[in-house]
Amino acid sequence: MAEAARSWKGGVPAREDGAAKEEKAREGSVGLIQPPDLQLDRDRDLDPQRDEMRGARVVANPASRAQVEEQFLTLTIRKQVSYRLHLPHKGVLPCLQGSQPSRWGSRRIKHRPAVYKKAIAKSGLQHMVAQPNPTLALRSESERQIRSTVDWSETAIYGEHIWFETNVSGDFCYVGEQNCVAKMLQKPLSRRKCAACKIVVHTPCIEQLEKINFRCKPSFRESGSRNVREPIVVRHHWVHRRRQEGKCRQCGKGFQQKFAFHSKEIVAISCSWCKQAYHSKVSCFMLQHIEEPCSLGAHAAVVVPPTWILRVRRPQNLLKSSKKKKRASFKRKSSKKGAEEGRWKPFVIKPMPSPLMKPLLVFVNPKSGGNQGTKIIQSFMWYLNPRQVFDLSQGGPKEALEMYRKVHNLQILACGGDGTVGWILSILDQLRLNPSPPVAILPLGTGNDLARTLNWGGGYTDEPLSKILSHVEEGNIVQLDRWNLQVEPNTDVNPEEKDETATDKLPLDVFNNYFSLGFDARVTLEFHESREANPEKFNSRFRNKMFYAGTALSDFLTGSSKDLARHVKVVCDGTDLTPKIQDLKPQCLVFLNIPRYCAGTMPWGNPGEHHDFEPQRHDDGCIEVIGFTMTSLAALQVGGHGERLHQCQEVMLTTSKAIPMQVDGEPCKLAASCIHITLRNQANMVQKTKRRNSMPLLNDQQPVPERLRIRVNRISMHDYEALHYEKEKLREASVPLGIIVVPGDSDLELCRTHIERLQEDFLPCPSASQCPLQQEGDGAKLKMLSSQKLSPKWCFLDSTTADRFYRIDRAQEHLNYVTEISQDELFVLDPELVITQNVGTSPAVPDLADDSSSSVPTEQHFAFPSSSSSPALSSEAGGCSCREDNTLIDAAKRNDFQKFRELHQAGGDLMMRDSSGQTVLHHAVKSGSKEIVKYITENAPAEILDATEENGETCLHQAAALRQRTICHYIVEAGASLMKTDLQGDTPKHRAEKANDPDLAAYLENRQHYQMIQREDQETAV
Repeated sequence: MAEAARSWKGGVPAREDGAAKEEKAREGSVGLIQPPDLQLDRDRDLDPQRDEMRGARVVANPASRAQVEEQFLTLTIRKQVSYRLHLPHKGVLPCLQGSQPSRWGSRRIKHRPAVYKKAIAKSGLQHMVAQPNPTLALRSESERQIRSTVDWSETAIYGEHIWFETNVSGDFCYVGEQNCVAKMLQKPLSRRKCAACKIVVHTPCIEQLEKINFRCKPSFRESGSRNVREPIVVRHHWVHRRRQEGKCRQCGKGFQQKFAFHSKEIVAISCSWCKQAYHSKVSCFMLQHIEEPCSLGAHAAVVVPPTWILRVRRPQNLLKSSKKKKRASFKRKSSKKGAEEGRWKPFVIKPMPSPLMKPLLVFVNPKSGGNQGTKIIQSFMWYLNPRQVFDLSQGGPKEALEMYRKVHNLQILACGGDGTVGWILSILDQLRLNPSPPVAILPLGTGNDLARTLNWGGGYTDEPLSKILSHVEEGNIVQLDRWNLQVEPNTDVNPEEKDETATDKLPLDVFNNYFSLGFDARVTLEFHESREANPEKFNSRFRNKMFYAGTALSDFLTGSSKDLARHVKVVCDGTDLTPKIQDLKPQCLVFLNIPRYCAGTMPWGNPGEHHDFEPQRHDDGCIEVIGFTMTSLAALQVGGHGERLHQCQEVMLTTSKAIPMQVDGEPCKLAASCIHITLRNQANMVQKTKRRNSMPLLNDQQPVPERLRIRVNRISMHDYEALHYEKEKLREASVPLGIIVVPGDSDLELCRTHIERLQEDFLPCPSASQCPLQQEGDGAKLKMLSSQKLSPKWCFLDSTTADRFYRIDRAQEHLNYVTEISQDELFVLDPELVITQNVGTSPAVPDLADDSSSSVPTEQHFAFPSSSSSPALSSEAGGCSCREDNTLIDAAKRNDFQKFRELHQAGGDLMMRDSSGQTVLHHAVKSGSKEIVKYITENAPAEILDATEENGETCLHQAAALRQRTICHYIVEAGASLMKTDLQGDTPKHRAEKANDPDLAAYLENRQHYQMIQREDQETAV
């Protein structure tokens, strides 16, 4: 022991040779009880417990053990060295079994929790390849500071806590009463909590943690090994808890106590990495738990292990070699050294790639969403490695992305508004990462239109971050179009008319959401300028909204944007839209990339019967051009849409005077210019998956349909190989097989059963000799191919990729949702389909029967049309058949008003219900068809208004949940009851409140009071 003590001089450990380090590395797998640089080989004879830690059954002199412990405790106090004492397994020592009661045995049993505390104090810290550089421990007390952020400098302390202030009063100081400064002073002191391990101490007691050597979970390791990629395990980081949620992993019982709030007793031992917890007693927490590897918990796939992050020492060879050289060569050497030091970084990432790993980088903008950002940073440091969580106010995302650029399967979580997401995407463009990591969104801003589009919602409330991490892991990777804005001055404008307040360039040259000019940009610009001039007046969200409303009203009254159409020229894909714009006289023009705009509204709407336009997508390489008059702007807030002008891939916009514009919410007043809008690239984004068994996301781009109607097309192996990389030609060569109706969250395994059922009435596939298709017409050929039965070896094709169709292994069909590989069409590959001629044109889709309203799904049948029309369809005057009623529901689902009206006038029953009890009005509400809803309320019996489906929901419940204000107005005015409750006891007003639509909830509450007063008047009337 004396030699071990002399190896420390003034708290500085003596240097070791390579052999000693290798010997210590081998012993590190069982856990050393001394600090890393204390040579214990000389004390091997003085510590017989060393064999006990290896599980050996030894009988030792208890008295000598007590002396060893006392000597070590003395050394610990004198040199502030942690003595990590391991307990033997039950039955190892006779004294623990009660055969020889002694001072050692009684003391061990009595102070077992305290011994555990010492044993756990450094658990998980000495199992890395090499320990922290001892020279870093030389920092004086004055240099040490209470850190609230992660230290990325070369002087970072290994296992350093990350403190933030807390007012928690129920937790006792972690250092214990014997070391607590507040206990000794008998007065309350400020408290701090560690974000990574969640211990609470008084601020003056932080130094006491260093004395007992309790460190935080390690977030990196030292580069002391020759092979930095050798497999290294992560050990548990055990922490004592006086309060613990959940149940013990060993016995399955809870951690409840009678007086848990004020209890000083340690009830649990939990790991800061994997969150496993055990009772603080011998029967639950075994000694092997201290040394076993840690799984990193439920989110191990996204956690960056501390073994991946290496701290490297500053290179010293150049400085040493320069002293031995001549003076003439010193400048050349120093410049080379300076260049190398400029590239040197204290930390590097050395990942160990695994197909199961999806490491996540979290970027948080603390300025977004009030004080939410700071709290989210602290919470993510608890669930993840603190070195994968970054505060964007501390330098931006570039350095972090550069450091992690070589990590395989990297993903990014952007916590902030749409501007934060755009910032990260622009840095990814600069770094040119290949492949570019997909970006998920935790919305903290105000608008969050991009987050709404990708199903992440309009704002973060109090959803557990553990669930957010699960959503990121399970999310689908989709593409987002990004657009360039190239601005050049308009030289045709008279220079004397130039506006001095205008600028010559836009605030951003790329947009992800929208680019607009006119009324909305003017209001945003005035708000922006006023806030910059008087920031103290804009510290309240309510005041901001009032200012917006006042500015909008002022601009409306003055008509400052009325002449917009006279000063713009718009050419889309070579088509001049200027005459159309001048006829419309819009006060606002929007070039929209995503379906959402202005905090959740949908200005493009659903084109429906307008065949000139397609539904809007964020990955189709097209941009939507929309014009707004003041009327359409007002209707936008209640479900209306703007004037659809064009869908195009390129725009040339020319302005003849200075006009307010905004790019993704960043406003400016741009001088007369020529603006060229072209597609820049596509960014990878993470779209939150929709679960059928969870509450519907009210801000989703499209609600999850209850049932999907999908056309199934068959492709032959001949066409698949010949047209491998020509998707459109391969699509045209496909042969319609039929239509299936499946639940909205179906996987391919379920779709296979429906397709097999579709084949039951088909003929076996004939041979080539039996099928002389080349002698028959196209109609007979199509009918024959469609009625051929699929061969047993058919498989699904993924048609959603950008370059080609891909086959899907049958063993993996249960892992793929049908919505992930198709859009309204499903393609299957039949390797045994015989076609003597390629189908040159796309065949007409057969009008297949759909028995989706049947309560028994196995009774679905599909009929292919003959050359002549069916008499059952031509004579409909005799009443409405079941097929006609189903067609009525289908028309309501498709928002086809003309077809719906024709079917009803031909005898269709508006009171028709499907298998789940939903009426035609329910389906019209879900599809958002205002015309059909109004038509039904005017023509159907009044009973339909309060008709309920299997969950007790009326059509008004569903309209309120979907925040459809105009439809709610139609239904209420028609006489629907506002006091009817569903099976959960919710009225329509409650559903509107849950949908975060206070205005709609207030309207429904007002009408509800009116109905109650009206009913009381009727009941009391004489």
